[in-house]
Amino acid sequence: MKVNEIFKSIQGESSYAGLPCIFIRTTACNLRCGWCDTSYAFYEGEDWSVEAILEEVRRLGCRYVEITGGEPLLQDEVYSLLKILLNEGYHVLVETSGSLPINQIDPRAIVVMDIKCPGSGMRHAVHWENLKWLKSRDEVKFVIADRNDYDWAKEVLTQHPELYGKAVLFSPVFGRVEPRHLAEWILEENLPVRFQLQLHKYIWDPEMRGV
Repeated sequence: MKVNEIFKSIQGESSYAGLPCIFIRTTACNLRCGWCDTSYAFYEGEDWSVEAILEEVRRLGCRYVEITGGEPLLQDEVYSLLKILLNEGYHVLVETSGSLPINQIDPRAIVVMDIKCPGSGMRHAVHWENLKWLKSRDEVKFVIADRNDYDWAKEVLTQHPELYGKAVLFSPVFGRVEPRHLAEWILEENLPVRFQLQLHKYIWDPEMRGV
């Protein structure tokens, strides 16, 4: 499979934020979000065998592994990689844009799925059928670029109250909306969602790769 980078860092997002984690970033994405911070993964990467990826993960020595992108579900090999990692006892997260079906992901993995807000320019790409395939341990992320995105995400939650049974994450677009503003909107309306920041961008240079 084509891989952009493999590295160990602090998990910056999701309810697992703050934990050491190995990231396997795959190459290629079928979306072009206006605020994308990993556009270098659209085309850059090298071919890795599943066994070579596993050897690197073992070398890095961490029990949490996230497969991200780009869009990892574009490559069929990701499913066999997931199964092997899970069989070896790793805690595996799969971060996906939510534009492709998630029903083939090993149910032992934790899915962190975006629901693309209007500010991304990719709202039309949401695969809404995915909502019925989410497990109780899975997480849903809304990346918020402005008040319109916030109001739209709130309406999605109204229409799909079953999402409240999962971790629902509201994340401000770095450099586009003040984190304080998003936090205040959530508090003003007592919205039962988890506010999150991209911790790695506050620890290291936000333009830095491999963190």
